[in-house]
Amino acid sequence: MTEPVHVSVPPALDPRLQAVVELAQDMAAALTPLDAVRAAAVRATTALGATMAAVSVWDRESGRLRVLVNHGDLAPGEEELPADESYPVADFPEIVTYLEEHWTTGRLPRAWVQTAENIEAPHSVHAHPGAGAFCQQRAVGLRRRGRECCLVAPIVLHGQAWGELYLARTVGLPVFTDADADYATLLAAQISAGLAQTERLADLRRLAFTDPLTGLANRRAVDARLESALQAHNRDNTVVSLVVCDVNGLKRVNDQLGHEVGDRLLERFAHQLSLAAAKLPGSLAARLGGDEFCLLVEGQKADEVVVVAEELCARALALADGEGVACGVASTGDSIGPVTTSDRLFRLADAAQYRAKAARAAHPVVAGRSHGPGFTPDPTVLLADSADPHHRADGGRRPGQGRAHFGDRRRFRGAAHSADPGQLLAVVLASLDQHGAVRVHHPADTLSRLVTVAETAARLLDAVGWWVSYVPPGSQLMRTAQHAVYRMTSGPTSSGAETQRAQIEAPDAVFDLGYYPLTRRAVRGGAFALRSGAAGNDPAEEAMMVVSGYKGMLAAGGGNAAGGWLVELFADESTLPFGQVTAALRALVAVALSGPTSPPP
Repeated sequence: MTEPVHVSVPPALDPRLQAVVELAQDMAAALTPLDAVRAAAVRATTALGATMAAVSVWDRESGRLRVLVNHGDLAPGEEELPADESYPVADFPEIVTYLEEHWTTGRLPRAWVQTAENIEAPHSVHAHPGAGAFCQQRAVGLRRRGRECCLVAPIVLHGQAWGELYLARTVGLPVFTDADADYATLLAAQISAGLAQTERLADLRRLAFTDPLTGLANRRAVDARLESALQAHNRDNTVVSLVVCDVNGLKRVNDQLGHEVGDRLLERFAHQLSLAAAKLPGSLAARLGGDEFCLLVEGQKADEVVVVAEELCARALALADGEGVACGVASTGDSIGPVTTSDRLFRLADAAQYRAKAARAAHPVVAGRSHGPGFTPDPTVLLADSADPHHRADGGRRPGQGRAHFGDRRRFRGAAHSADPGQLLAVVLASLDQHGAVRVHHPADTLSRLVTVAETAARLLDAVGWWVSYVPPGSQLMRTAQHAVYRMTSGPTSSGAETQRAQIEAPDAVFDLGYYPLTRRAVRGGAFALRSGAAGNDPAEEAMMVVSGYKGMLAAGGGNAAGGWLVELFADESTLPFGQVTAALRALVAVALSGPTSPPP
């Protein structure tokens, strides 16, 4: 007879503690700030046995307390998502009174209880002196809505008054206690943390889909939009067009006038591209990276897109310091064959742009529109299809159309290396998506997500190698969790230096963060870049880098419940510049740390 197996079951969490955890989880899963606020109201209602809850924000411009969401048993006139339910803050100056204590003492504002009968003072030992004079409006509102009492918890965000959590019970239910007020204070603090996280995620989403230099959309945004546009095309034959542009002469401008002048040229062209997008409803203007831009148009006739592209080329020629643009157009409204994937439409537009650049054309080249007699089939389509071994327009490759025939074609999308922050964000986030790192179901562990960030970023920047390191909670000692080296560097040749280098690069190396201030700050959520010999370098950080034979490094880190983490990329002479992608790497590490937490094995 088999002996029974005894499984140790951990004790259940206190219900109120469990409610705080669930509130945090629900707010973290919210896709929008409004979803986060709604989740907070729902959880708070259950946690405190209230019959309704509301979350309001202090609109400083109008001086009103604006209700964002109501939940529970609502009174006549109350709506779950009110379009315009607001009250003058002057009617509830206890908010300011309570928050003044926070500003002067640094202590978290305490929640208070108000009953429908008591208009002299809040029913709480935590009441601020003199607050009773401000309670009449609350009491009147309670009686009008048939409620026995309310519990008000101020919400403070980034050290400033943000709004309040309001909970109420109907007549006949017990009045909230001081213990309830303490608990509501804790819930309000957790709501504040959730709102801050929602703001950070919104910023990261903006970074993920926006080019930081021009403010246009980036390649990731184009990919997402193009995917849905092609679905509409294949479903109901909606016309989808892609205009791809290379800014001519950017290298000359950068070399002769400086990168700052080159950036201004890119910004001026981006403005012209935005004006072009405004003429084509349903379009998206984007910078793909470097000197490459595109205009994605959905639902407009191909002829209309070509007219706007012509105007764009003319405006680009008039830009100061520029030499115009090489412009290629591909549209499903032209004779280009079936388009079922975004890659094929991009290759067609790229091939058209290549022909425009090779011919130094002042006008766009349009795929599918032959330029002269005898071009059958269209040479642009031939060029695009020869670059794609998977495309078989007529069941096989035509004779004489091997790759060698188009050996001089321009390099299409997907550069092997790039130091463009927008492209770094797009490529690394795509890698995280591909590896399931940000999926809700079965997400990767912390280390795997950080390794994806480090490996993808290192390959895009052509770095020497990367390290991911870990600091246990409460510790000052950092150890290597995983690393990779792609090529060797020429470090110092003395035997002592070689020994130190071997110790640094050992996978089980341990570093005391007390000696490395930049690294210590990075582990707490910062980032930094070092270049060998630069003025102002920290001596200890530079010494460690130089002994290993590196010319530069980039580090970004942060913490989660599992501990502190650091991603480091190392450079030699051939590595692309690191400094301009520091902020992007920091954002990517923050994304990787936002998922489920786990220490390294």
